[in-house]
Amino acid sequence: MATLAELPQVSECTVSGCSYNDHSSCHAGAVTIAGVGGDAQCATFIPLNVKGGLDTVLASVGACQRANCVHNENLTCTATAVRIGAGSDLADCLTFQPR
Repeated sequence: MATLAELPQVSECTVSGCSYNDHSSCHAGAVTIAGVGGDAQCATFIPLNVKGGLDTVLASVGACQRANCVHNENLTCTATAVRIGAGSDLADCLTFQPR
């Protein structure tokens, strides 16, 4: 089982309309990946004009609900890092790979 320090970071987020995005870096404490089928949505996406998140911390993947992803083990992401950007929706996990 991974510790918080070992969780994969969000290495890039190209969703400029998200409150947690600051210059392609996600500043949420952690993100949750959700969705159904081939769509792995970033469930943390918040499209507000108010900036949120932490100043000095870059997001990790706190939870992954996509048990059918090759990087998912016990609902924890095992990828080295993840990228968030436009996919089926505006904010998707682009690292998602179905088993």
